[in-house]
Amino acid sequence: MSKQRICYFYDGDVGNYYYGNGHPMKPHRIRMTHNLLLNYGLYKQMKIYRPRHATKQEMAQFHAEDYVKFLRLITPDNMNEYTKQLQRFNVGEDCPVFDGMYQFCQISSGGSIGGAVKLNHGESDIAINWAGGLHHAKKSEASGFCYINDIVLAILELLKYHARVLYIDIDIHHGDGVEEAFYTTDRVMTVSFHKYGEYFPGTGDIRDIGAQKGKYYSVNFPLRDGIDDESYENIFKPIIQKVMDWYRPGAVVLQCGADSLSGDRLGCFNLSLKGHGACVEFVQSFGLPLLVLGGGGYTIRNVARCWTYETALLLKKDINDALRWRLG
Repeated sequence: MSKQRICYFYDGDVGNYYYGNGHPMKPHRIRMTHNLLLNYGLYKQMKIYRPRHATKQEMAQFHAEDYVKFLRLITPDNMNEYTKQLQRFNVGEDCPVFDGMYQFCQISSGGSIGGAVKLNHGESDIAINWAGGLHHAKKSEASGFCYINDIVLAILELLKYHARVLYIDIDIHHGDGVEEAFYTTDRVMTVSFHKYGEYFPGTGDIRDIGAQKGKYYSVNFPLRDGIDDESYENIFKPIIQKVMDWYRPGAVVLQCGADSLSGDRLGCFNLSLKGHGACVEFVQSFGLPLLVLGGGGYTIRNVARCWTYETALLLKKDINDALRWRLG
């Protein structure tokens, strides 16, 4: 296959946002990834864009307007005036109010929408936004560290040009927000591989297959603790092959949550970088317009290594330096 044109979205401010003391979600990991990409010289082979901040109108393509308005107005200083809304929109515990929260959402969503636009216009074959992949956010509520669902917004953008879009999720958590958004349509097929049983968000049963026109267009593969590279690959490849043959999507969105790696602070799988990366390589091998996004990942040095390694795989660059790529 000829060398694919790859674009990469990054905003230098993204690493400054801070969810708060002790919170496992650390936007700093996106800056760490970026620094590794610079150090390995990988940025030279990509077109680099600073994402445009997503507007409230763009967010309202999926999210309820009153919810978007609330995210825009709320700050750590005025929180006390919004107790009712905080409860209603599920903001507070897992999804805290922090300085610049709305701007963080704008950057994350802007990169994913921007990537989708590049793919739609044929300006890139692959678009990468490691700040995206926030798959738990719902229409009117925050969930699982996610406030705005950049993935849903990007898929809506892709649907303007493609009859069918395939969404694949290899985060350890079920991609519930994306599945829910497209549960009743056959224009988006969602495929999620995730830990199931006494685990957030508690959804993603093998029997959840979509409804109405979307029946059979949601695929869930629930997994147990400790799955390793070989077992994961033996499930992932045949399923994705079958989905590709049968569904024939025009574009693919791949959420690469790194919390499915071995040693993750919140995870319990046993994947190595190689095993996680093999999924990315396999999806790329179909040669379809591909949007690659981040997601979970809470042992941040491993997250940065993972996404750098996967960027190198997409670029067909060998940076296998055994010592540096060991998880630790």
